[in-house]
Parts: sequence; C-alpha cells; structure tokens
Amino acid sequence: MTRRPQLTRQATRCHAGQLALAWVLAQGDDVAAIPGTKRIKYLDENLAAAKVQLGQEDLKEIAKFLESIKVGG
Repeated sequence: MTRRPQLTRQATRCHAGQLALAWVLAQGDDVAAIPGTKRIKYLDENLAAAKVQLGQEDLKEIAKFLESIKVGG
C-alpha cells in the first residue's frame, strides 16, 4: 500500500484539485495547467490554486510519493 505524502499545513488545507494544479504550476514557466470545469464554484477553486505555495519540502515529498506509485498497463 502506498502511503500518502506528508505535506505542510498550507498544502493540506487545499482541495486535491488545487494541490494538483499548484504542483503543475510549480514545475516551471514552461509548463501550463489547462483545467476544465462546468461550474463557477470549481473555476474559483482552480484559480485559487495559484495562491497555494508549495515549499521545497512539499515538492520533494510529492516527488517521492509519485515515484512510489507503480503504473501498469
């Protein structure tokens, strides 16, 4: 069983979608997130992801978590 990443307080206070978008935005200026939604509520959540500040420890923990996932296909 894969364990969940241990993130900082701010990173754990956001929605999962916001965390994912914040992570994509943290990958650099040459990466763009293109989220889609049908509801204003979720558009507002998506826009708020730009305010989520992931620290280096968060990014390391997320990378470690992603590396532990076995993908098959």
